[in-house]
Amino acid sequence: MAALLGAAALLVGFVPAAQAATPPAATPAEVIPGTETATPALVDGIKEPADAKVSAAAAATSHLAAKKSRYRISDPKGDLKAVQTLKDGSEETVRLRQTYHGLEVLGGQYIVRMRNEGGKRTVTGTSGQYFTQIDTGTTAKVSDKVAVQRAVAAVAQQLSGGSAKLTKESVATKDLKPLTGTVGKLVVLPQGKGVLTRRVTVSGTDPATGDPVLQQVYVDADAGFPLLQYSSIKTFGAPGQGSRSGTSAAIGATARADDPAAPGREFPGTTGTGVKLDGTTVDLNLYYYASRGQYTMIDYAHMWDTTSGMISTLDARGHDVGEVSGGWPSGVREFGSDTQTFGQDATEAGAVDAHWAAGKVYDYYKQVHGRDSLDGRGGTINSMVGVTSYGQPYVNAFWDGAKMVYGTGDAEYKPLSADLDVVGHEMTHGVVENTANLVYAGQSGAMNEAIADYFGNAIDVTASGTSMTDPDSGLLGEDLCRSATPRQCAFRDLNDGATTSKNFLGVSFGADNGGVHLNSTIYSGALWDIRQDLGADLADRIAYKALSEYMTPLDGFTQGRNATIAAAKALGVTSKQLGVVTRSFNAHGIVPGWEQALGIDSDKLLGKLNTYSTGTGAGGGWWAASRSNDDGSEPFSVWAGKTTGGGLRMISSNDGNYNVYPATDGKTVVWASFGTSSIGVYARPISGGLPKKIWSSYTSISGLKIDGDIVVFEETDPYGRRHAGYVNIKTGRQAYVDGGSYSKSSALPSVKGTTLAYGKVWPDASGYHLGIETLDLTTGRTTLMPGIDQAQAIGGTGVDGTHVLWLADDDADGTLAVRRANYDGSKLIDLTPESGDGALYASALTVSDTSATVTAQVPDTVWRNETLAKLWQVPTDGTGPAVRVSCNRGEQLYAAADGGQRVVWIDGTTGYTDLVTRERPAGRCA
Repeated sequence: MAALLGAAALLVGFVPAAQAATPPAATPAEVIPGTETATPALVDGIKEPADAKVSAAAAATSHLAAKKSRYRISDPKGDLKAVQTLKDGSEETVRLRQTYHGLEVLGGQYIVRMRNEGGKRTVTGTSGQYFTQIDTGTTAKVSDKVAVQRAVAAVAQQLSGGSAKLTKESVATKDLKPLTGTVGKLVVLPQGKGVLTRRVTVSGTDPATGDPVLQQVYVDADAGFPLLQYSSIKTFGAPGQGSRSGTSAAIGATARADDPAAPGREFPGTTGTGVKLDGTTVDLNLYYYASRGQYTMIDYAHMWDTTSGMISTLDARGHDVGEVSGGWPSGVREFGSDTQTFGQDATEAGAVDAHWAAGKVYDYYKQVHGRDSLDGRGGTINSMVGVTSYGQPYVNAFWDGAKMVYGTGDAEYKPLSADLDVVGHEMTHGVVENTANLVYAGQSGAMNEAIADYFGNAIDVTASGTSMTDPDSGLLGEDLCRSATPRQCAFRDLNDGATTSKNFLGVSFGADNGGVHLNSTIYSGALWDIRQDLGADLADRIAYKALSEYMTPLDGFTQGRNATIAAAKALGVTSKQLGVVTRSFNAHGIVPGWEQALGIDSDKLLGKLNTYSTGTGAGGGWWAASRSNDDGSEPFSVWAGKTTGGGLRMISSNDGNYNVYPATDGKTVVWASFGTSSIGVYARPISGGLPKKIWSSYTSISGLKIDGDIVVFEETDPYGRRHAGYVNIKTGRQAYVDGGSYSKSSALPSVKGTTLAYGKVWPDASGYHLGIETLDLTTGRTTLMPGIDQAQAIGGTGVDGTHVLWLADDDADGTLAVRRANYDGSKLIDLTPESGDGALYASALTVSDTSATVTAQVPDTVWRNETLAKLWQVPTDGTGPAVRVSCNRGEQLYAAADGGQRVVWIDGTTGYTDLVTRERPAGRCA
């Protein structure tokens, strides 16, 4: 499933079985085998007769049925449903969706290309991903209620950075818009023999950033564990980067009582003018709205000869992104003017730019590719401008499956519609959704972004007359800044020379949806090189043909390469031109097997876990981690081994539950087991014996740690508040440290001996307070560490036998100090500073007897390797600065300290989730 996961895809434990395709012994066809199915990934160079008397879809499925020895599709007419037929002269392209006993198979699509002329129809090629190995149940055991609860909890945890921080607002704030979940259909994930899931759409607003949330979550239908989640909102800039901060197919117009767009009626449009943000006066297609007495930004002219669709630009000023993403707030209507000349307010809102640019993008697709609107059927094109974030400037733009949304900009950036390549980018997302529908995660998501960048920029440089040889020709968003230079302002550069070997970053779906922006210029750069060498007309036609006639939802970089080469051949390019296409992909490292060439500087303990957000544990010379089988289809089991290598053994049974979040002290392993209706916490000695259930939850469990007989954990109550708890395995004593009160919250627990440390939020007569507390289980005594309410946020805690350590953010700037005190609160010091040189954007903490290891990022306005989660280590005695644990290129997550300086973590550099370790830090990384 290279498309969804690609190299980074495996970071969520979502990888179907690899099977070698077996094409027939003798065939004139050029066949590229599928790597995860017996059905070929691409068949080209054939001219095989097909039935010309039936529909194109019927002819396509009949062809697949007649060539069963080639395609290995047992029942094409029953398992494949036609979703689209494109006709371009004599050429026909039929896109078929795979189903399994009537259920959707995520990303399963197969394409049949035909030529129909002179009363004769021939099949010229096929491509796609049809998963032949699917053999799974079709009835869900998990209730809709449980599926929603766990999906919402999973999204909330991801938004919080893995429950990494605790603030007073987490308890005190009552008016945050909650996340909500809507149950969708059962969907089969094509891992191994298939995993039956319930798709849940989670929507709302990120309480930390104000960004809109529209997340697709796939919850295992047998055990209720959230296996996969990714965003449906396709932004121009990666969310959360400094100042650049669904699946609806209905692209319809706003209802109007006096809508004139009906067959046989006189054309109602008129024209007017407006001034773009660059000072240029442009003509605008308008409609005089009689009931409002205004000229409005409604353009019927572009689609009048084909459909009743229109281009509409709506005024969303005063509305936040959380309101408009995936919805249509009441009161939002088209920009209007009393005269045919739009004034300064329309200019400053970005409305003039958005309306003018939407027409330019429509013209490009219609005139160059014969495509009538984003859906190819003359559907209405809607844009909303002037959107804010919590009432503050919003510097981003996105496509939400039904419309374009453009932010206000700020003092530095103009409204996002002010650059034609941004508008072209967002509208191209609509084109992609209505053609290959590349899943917006991992490699397929990076290709989705790359294609949007390519066509958005192609439209822009053509309109501006910029030469393809201009060094700045590849810049996107370069015209958005009010004062900075184009190169300083640009969000991305298609001429950045990115390659898989030097620049590909293995990241989880929690970071940029699996690298959709991070890795996009590797692919878009190859397409841009083709445009520079072959010219705009031919390159654009090749890229569009590959997208619309060859690619399918789960394609990755290698499949995209194959599709583009095949499309070039179909367009009759010369051998020299074909060589240009091939060399362009080679130059960017997009060659078969490129994922295997990514190296690491750490020691591998367990490769290809096929899991991601399941945690790790270490202690006493042992590690514990969750692992699936080779194709990622089995529910997760807990394994353990020695941190120096060897000693591998399964700890939890393979019982159909998802066994996750393991922890160990070198003698005992504890973990959470997600089942159909509840979540159990189990303990088992490493040396052997039966698992023992020590806790049960109906909401969520995370943050498990163990030392001796004491186990600590974190649980979320039905209202979303967090509570730290503990269990004595030997005596059975158990409790929440805050009593489980809904007016209090505690989180981020750690344990050493009988001493617990945790963060807590509690109320008194003066309001809510935030601090770090310890609990001595022997005496029952609690001790508050110094600096109550000094920190605006606190992170993970650790106890080393002498000291209590925690992360603290005093000024809410995102950087956290590694803070240390004695058990009684004395001798408070910061091991790393809270601000200035050496400060860390930390999110997690793990402590050994000598060292504290912090998961941290470097803040930046651009996603790059340094902005990914990396591990830093500092001596707990305060004798040295923080240094890098590993220089691996990729995400480093779920660190667990063993003893001394040794750390175990989940590493994504190779494109798989590998369990790795280092005995000592790498130091400085170049």
